[in-house]
This record gives sequence, structure tokens and C-alpha cells, in this order.
Amino acid sequence: MDLEDAGCRACFLIRDRDGKFPARMDEILAEAGIRMPRMNAVMERWVQSCRRELLDRCLLWNERHLRHALREYEEFYNRHRAHQALAQAAPLRPVPEPITDPERIASLTIRRRDRLGGVLHEYSHAA
Repeated sequence: MDLEDAGCRACFLIRDRDGKFPARMDEILAEAGIRMPRMNAVMERWVQSCRRELLDRCLLWNERHLRHALREYEEFYNRHRAHQALAQAAPLRPVPEPITDPERIASLTIRRRDRLGGVLHEYSHAA
């Protein structure tokens, strides 16, 4: 799609530091007036997770839909999604106490909440 036909112009290109982007590409985009901010490793990982877990699985209709999907994913990522580096906790939620009572384990009821039409799934213990 030619952005000039849409009456707008790209100012930024967000990308990672993958070797598939040669230095010459940076020069060409800079000549076109497009800036490429450098992301740190945390942001690169978040973008990779967002692409794999959300954007590769969704058909987005417009900017409003994209923003809604990103807000939902951000909430899911920070409050529910387990992170190995945090001992399977989410960044904004502590790890729950382990269930050690065998009777509770035998009758464990799990609830699933679908987000974004089933693209993301949240699991929790039923109260």
C-alpha cells in the first residue's frame, strides 16, 4: 500500500536488531526521513511475544481494533500470563500459594476466561 495515496506518511519504523536488516537499509530509511528508535532487550522480547501470541493470530480491521487488541494483550501479559523469569508469576501479580491439601487437589475446579474472541485464555481456580 502506498501511504502517499492515503494522505499520510510514515515517520517511524519499529524493528528489532535482527541481522536480516543490513546497515544499508538504515541509510535508505534515514534518507526517506524515517526514524528507527532502538529498542532494548525487554522491549524486543515483548514485541516478539506480542507478535507470536496476538498479532499472528488476529485479523485486525482498523487502528481502533488494533489499539483494543493491544490493550487487552497488555492486561493479559502483565496480570495473567506466566513468566519463567518470575517463577511463573505475572509482573503485576504474585505467585499464588501452592495447594498442598490432597482433598483440594482432587476436587480442583479450574475456570477459563477467553479474551479477544478466544485468542488469549486465562485460567484461574474457581472460588
